[in-house]
Amino acid sequence: MRRLRLLTAGESHGPGLVGVLEGLPAGLRVSTRIVDRDLARRQHGYGSGRRMLIERDRVRWTAGIRYGRTLGGPIGFAVDNRDWVNWTDRMSIEPIPAERRPKPITRARPGHIDLAGALKYDTADVRDVLERASARSTTVRVVAGSVARQLLAACGVRIWSFIDQLGPVRAFPDVDDPMTRIPADWLARDLRSPTPVRCPDPEAEARMLTAIDAARQAGDSIGGSYVIVAEGVPIGLGSSAEWDTRLDGLLAGAVMAIPGVKGVELGLGFGVVERPGSTVHDVIDPDAQGWGRVSNRAGGIEGGISNGEPIVVRAAQKPVSTLRSPLPSVDMTTGESGRAHIERSDTSVLARAAIVGEAMVALVLADQLLTSFGGDAMSDLRAAVSRRRHRTGRRPRPGLK
Repeated sequence: MRRLRLLTAGESHGPGLVGVLEGLPAGLRVSTRIVDRDLARRQHGYGSGRRMLIERDRVRWTAGIRYGRTLGGPIGFAVDNRDWVNWTDRMSIEPIPAERRPKPITRARPGHIDLAGALKYDTADVRDVLERASARSTTVRVVAGSVARQLLAACGVRIWSFIDQLGPVRAFPDVDDPMTRIPADWLARDLRSPTPVRCPDPEAEARMLTAIDAARQAGDSIGGSYVIVAEGVPIGLGSSAEWDTRLDGLLAGAVMAIPGVKGVELGLGFGVVERPGSTVHDVIDPDAQGWGRVSNRAGGIEGGISNGEPIVVRAAQKPVSTLRSPLPSVDMTTGESGRAHIERSDTSVLARAAIVGEAMVALVLADQLLTSFGGDAMSDLRAAVSRRRHRTGRRPRPGLK
């Protein structure tokens, strides 16, 4: 990110998680209630493990906010781990006697950081690496993303998400584009009272619940995909000037950096492979009030730049690596074969992972908004965005009839 910078620290079972978000303009009204709401959304979802019964995440601000508004400097925050009281020996910060230390974890879980991380950092105990690599670290990203979402909302942008596939079960399987079937009140209902899997297709969700139950009973896990949508994005975010300034590349990288994500699509994504150009590109709508399109197969981005249509990002989330019926492994110390380590885990994380996806998209878009429009204060940013919207609005061009 060019204008915003997020630094995070903390382990899954340590005292807590902390973050510093730098680059926000002064005067942004920050609602703690909205941040805590997004933290609660990250903890919701059918298929979650026991950890979600323990933690009740709440943000604690430590710097950068006064009377509910940003001051222009970095904001600091923390989220305490309630489970820390049960892990004070296993995750002690200070040295403790060898007899009080737990047995090292030496059997790596296939699909997790365990083996590669232990070899990279030269440790004989996998816990040294798995604690930081845990998806618990996404808690801090959700806090920062919620603040970024509030900055975007102040400039007319809203972000939401839904689950479109779990295992083999797809939402709205009779249509090519599930976006055309999303109820108009989906966002309001999802914020107020989310369904167990956050799928807007009730029939598909019922089958998803059955699939999660079957995976749990088998000691297995199950993955799927989710879609993040950003509406009201002004034309012109991102750039084609350099490869690392393209908006689609920035979004893909941010979403791919979410633990467990193995694929990212913008708009049609891999669907463009089998179609001719005439059914891929989005025709400009002559009847639209602005520069609208009759379709949005590009997912709101052309040439690395936002084109005013909703930005649509789809992420493929792999099944959780920790299985109750663990896969075969090899002991890193003795070389003996056996079963992989079992860590407390989930059967499905889709409903929660999508909230992290919203946060990452919000961070990228907020960063690009500030990169394009600048401003030391929110009044400057709002005015610049308003001028861009006016300049790129649909109106007769001189000399054109």
